[in-house]
Amino acid sequence: MEGLKGSSPRLMIVSDLDNTMVDHHDPENISLLRFNALWEADYRHDSLLVFSTGRSPTLYKELRKEKPLLTPDITIMSVGTEITYDGDSMSPDKGWEEVLNEGWDRGTVVEEASRFPELKFQVETEQRPHKVSFYIEKTKSSEVINALSKQLEERQLDVKIIYSGGIDLDILPQGAGKGQALAYLLKKFNSEGKSPQNTLVCGDSGNDAELFSVADVYGVMVGNAQEELLQWYEENAKGNPKVILAHERCAAGIIQAMQHFNLDPNVSPRDIVGLSQTGAKYFLLGHEIVEFHLLCERWRRAEVEDSNEIFQWFKSAIVRILNVACCIHGELKKIFSQVLMF
Repeated sequence: MEGLKGSSPRLMIVSDLDNTMVDHHDPENISLLRFNALWEADYRHDSLLVFSTGRSPTLYKELRKEKPLLTPDITIMSVGTEITYDGDSMSPDKGWEEVLNEGWDRGTVVEEASRFPELKFQVETEQRPHKVSFYIEKTKSSEVINALSKQLEERQLDVKIIYSGGIDLDILPQGAGKGQALAYLLKKFNSEGKSPQNTLVCGDSGNDAELFSVADVYGVMVGNAQEELLQWYEENAKGNPKVILAHERCAAGIIQAMQHFNLDPNVSPRDIVGLSQTGAKYFLLGHEIVEFHLLCERWRRAEVEDSNEIFQWFKSAIVRILNVACCIHGELKKIFSQVLMF
């Protein structure tokens, strides 16, 4: 993993996707693009971005086509039952698969769950080796979950049932879940002497709750968090200074949390009006390229006027970028591959 080379990551952000990093009510993707610019400008070079989603690999790839998501360093999918590394190559963590195999009997889980007509199987792509997924109406969920739990216990199956979004029900090995997957990663990093200096977890629904129970992490429940997560907060995390309820939606709520917990820098280049005064005291290649791209974007939209000042800023920025690029060609290539995500 690129992000794990060298010293410990300065920051690791672990974020759910749907309605947390991605706002499906924001067709312009404004908050997501704000986060993307901040991450690429100031964090990509020494931090880790982790997406933790309930989506299967198939649906995750579909979302990547629909939304301008950055390429993460690590992807946790299928409600914490699959961990992959190295961005788009998605190399699986075989050790995690072995952990989840212990005591898991998928066939028996399917057999017992099939006795409940209220449970409707989700599409085949969402049925994973360590996850059995259903839809169920909210009004029937509590009764069915209680009865199903008793039946699975009688069959001596050590599993967990996660209900989220007011409709999704997932059955997983007891040792699985978003929180356990994160705890596994943190333990792995610690054994390598590369524990992140700070970790921020972000979520909006019930299947994110376990993230906020992991020790020594900051947490943000975004402003559009769903009822089941807010209830969990009232019962388990209220008064915890490391967990906040944001008033901003989705990715904007993540930036709000970075500001609340003083995780610097925490101002997106997209929020800066006018020309940056970036100089020798603060120079990061990623930051320069993001600012250059954003000014080009604003210039094309006629949001800034043609002037000698603009021309000189472009000229000096190009010189600075090319001077550094001669020494770190590989990093430049990586950052430019992300430029359309700003």
